[in-house]
Amino acid sequence: MKQTEKMLKGELYNSGVSELIEMKIKEQELLYEFNHLHPKETSERIRLLHLIFPHLGANAWMEQSLKVEYGVNTTIGDNFYANFDCKFHDICPIKIGDNVMFGPNVIIATPMHPLLAEERNPQQFLDGFYNIEYGKPITIGSGVWLAAGVIVCGGVTIGDDVVIGAGSVVTHDIPSHSLAAGVPCKVIRPLNEKDKMFSIDERNKCHTD
Repeated sequence: MKQTEKMLKGELYNSGVSELIEMKIKEQELLYEFNHLHPKETSERIRLLHLIFPHLGANAWMEQSLKVEYGVNTTIGDNFYANFDCKFHDICPIKIGDNVMFGPNVIIATPMHPLLAEERNPQQFLDGFYNIEYGKPITIGSGVWLAAGVIVCGGVTIGDDVVIGAGSVVTHDIPSHSLAAGVPCKVIRPLNEKDKMFSIDERNKCHTD
């Protein structure tokens, strides 16, 4: 089995093989172009975003700078927005629904490492000297807002219409329609009709004034 296949399955693998290094270099070259674009080069930004993330929905917008490990292992729905300095470490699949917003400095991190130092440290294997890692997938539902500085760890599923407070570290699943925050992140309460800020008439007025 190829190391790429092991990586995507969440098995222990060697991240230093040539195939994965070449994938990373290609991605970093695209990111270099993206992060050095003039702010007014909007069409080029969109073009590069669809190369960085081959599985990217419609109406996506991401601010500079952007950091991505592979890109090809991330699937993003329609109407996605990411603020400044967001990071996607997608050694395992990252799946993001529609109408999702990321605040600045959000980190989506699927990589994991052995807990014991003797397993985690670089060592000699039959095919070379390196350290091993593995990953756990992350799923983020539709209608989710991750506020500034949120970190989502491998293996987590966040449901639909969830708000995660700034600076939270999400280590466990969060159910749909929840407000959650903290380190580690915990559900504070359900979101409901009382959280509405304006009526339909008021919303329409916002677009006409």
